[in-house]
Formats: sequence, C-alpha cells, structure tokens
Amino acid sequence: MRVHVLQHVPFEGLGSIEPWLRARHATVTTTCFFEASATLPALSEFDVLVALGGPMSVNDEAELPWLREEKRFVREAVQAEKAVLGICLGAQLIAAALGARVYPGPEREIGWFPIQAREHGKHTFKFPEQIQAFHWHGETFDLPPGAVHLARSEACVHQAFQIGTRTLGLQFHLETTPQSADAIITHCRHELTPDRYVQSEAQLRAAPAPRYAEINGLMDAVLAYLTRNTV
Repeated sequence: MRVHVLQHVPFEGLGSIEPWLRARHATVTTTCFFEASATLPALSEFDVLVALGGPMSVNDEAELPWLREEKRFVREAVQAEKAVLGICLGAQLIAAALGARVYPGPEREIGWFPIQAREHGKHTFKFPEQIQAFHWHGETFDLPPGAVHLARSEACVHQAFQIGTRTLGLQFHLETTPQSADAIITHCRHELTPDRYVQSEAQLRAAPAPRYAEINGLMDAVLAYLTRNTV
C-alpha cells in the first residue's frame, strides 16, 4: 500500500493513523506545505491520499498560493478514484476542490462533542449512531455535488460526507491521541476563547484514555473501509 500525506503544519500529523499504516507495512510519503521544497507526486506514485488539518483556510490562496495546486491535486486524486481521506482542513479541501463553498461556520467548535450519524445507503461508510469526537474548526462547507451526508453535530451540520466509494471527508478528528491533542493545544491555545462550543484547555485535557481508544478504533475502521480494495 502506497500512501501519500498532505501535511499543512508540523504540529498536525497522522496521530493514530501512523501505527495503523506501519502495521500494514505501508510505504508513506509526505508533502509538507510548510517547507519551501514541498512538491506533489504523480498520481501513479500512490494508492491512498490523506489530507490532514491545519489552522489556515482553503480560501487563503492570496497568502498561500500552494493551495491552488493542492486543490487541483486533490480533485484529480478523487477523479482518479484513489482512496482519499480528508480530515478537518482536508475535508474542506475536498469540498472546495469539487466546487463547494467553504466559509465561516455559525459556531466555532473546539473540544469533545458528539457527532450523530445520518441515514445513508448500503454503499457508504456506517458511522455509529453517536460518538464523542475531537473538534477544532471555525469553518464549514457546503456538500460537493454527488456527496452523501454521513454525520452531523449540534454545532455543525456537515461533519462527514462520502463521494463514490473511495473518498471520505471528516470535519472532526478521529486520529487524535493524547500527544497530538497536546500539540494542537500548545500551538493554538489562543483560539480557546469562551464560546458555546469551545471547551477550556482543562476540559480538552481531561478526556479519559477510553475516549481516545474509541475514536482511534473508529479511524481504524474508516481506513479499513477506504483501503479495502488496495493492495
């Protein structure tokens, strides 16, 4: 299995995805957009694409011109029916790449909040009826054409969607580990200003080990689903 990762900031990495890939002896390459030498591979060089999160907006093309090329690349990967997973900013990139609008949401959502599964068909990934997920976002998106809406939360309607059988966009984080949660808190704690769906640093750090195990287990299921036909 050849996996390519789109990473936007050093402190948002693969989290629990990394040991899952390592256990399957996957070959992993990464485009680090925070490095001047960042380059994108040819589509023929990977089977699975993972687009990670980041504090920027997909609309920041004037300040971050590489976003234009990244969106083109994501669109081509989806069209080529690669297995594509977008997380937070990554999900917004998929939506934008396929022509949907990305914009500030009605509520910022930072912390541990439940998502609820939407009704869907037998050809889509099945989320549990409800699960406490880790969130850190202020923007949302319209569903791209042909997308199936898979999950929502009280603060944000569009939490997960699927395109065809090989592309999933997740607004929330299932890959979060105590270590990756610490990293984003450390680098982005200035965003923890009181709001209806913004938890305190103490609340974020108080999550028990079983909660991480539950979301990481669901991420394992997402990865297994997306790569089920990948060698």
